[in-house]
Amino acid sequence: MTTISFGVVELYHESHWDGPPLMLVSGLNGVASFWVKQVPVLAKDFRVIVHDHRGTGQSTHSRIGYSVDQMAADVLKLMDALGIGSAHVAGHSTGGAIGQILAEDHPARVRSLVLSATWAGPDPYFRRLFESRKAILQTMGVEAYLRASVLSLATPRWISENDALIVEQQRQQLAAAAPVEIQASRIDAIVRFDRRARLGQIRCPTLVIVAADDMITPAFYSDELAGKIPGAKLAVLEYGGHFAPLISPESYNAAVGEFLRAHR
Repeated sequence: MTTISFGVVELYHESHWDGPPLMLVSGLNGVASFWVKQVPVLAKDFRVIVHDHRGTGQSTHSRIGYSVDQMAADVLKLMDALGIGSAHVAGHSTGGAIGQILAEDHPARVRSLVLSATWAGPDPYFRRLFESRKAILQTMGVEAYLRASVLSLATPRWISENDALIVEQQRQQLAAAAPVEIQASRIDAIVRFDRRARLGQIRCPTLVIVAADDMITPAFYSDELAGKIPGAKLAVLEYGGHFAPLISPESYNAAVGEFLRAHR
């Protein structure tokens, strides 16, 4: 557990075990701990690297205009600092947007690609959803934003069964939260992201995975990705919402692990 520095930026990261490198890139929340239920499983076969995005967690909370291209550039800088020429890349949600950029713009750096609960470009549903979330953040504050967000990130049953856990998680998130302007800029970044026109350029082995009940990046977004990426495989989990890696880790890890090991 350490940080790497480039310029005025420090990126917190963790590296687990040794083997073929696997970059696990988290979503809009941006923190390495999102992958807590994947790291122990995947580290049996890979050197697993996770990090806090710039603007989140223990990394520098830069006051910049964020973009997904900038987030992808940070991942490349992290790989360079760790001496990783190429890696398997698994990105969840915003991490999947980052993964698309890496596979399209830097194909030699990506051995295989997992696009988890992600999207190729915005549509009216996506824009309405994130405009609403941003409005809550800016008008009601971070605590209200966290309380509202979980209702679309997780499933109703999981929320009902894990109320105390959610309270504690949100307490920790609130204590470590970046300023509202940074969080809002990161939301703007994902609403601007659109790589539909370049999906056919992705040539590495690709798995697209989503839960059928995902309300943030609905399954038809994954249908689009799998349909336009040559040779991509599609896995649809029965349950788990947008946080399937946390809510349905057994089925998620089985599908992702099988794919990654096949291309190890």
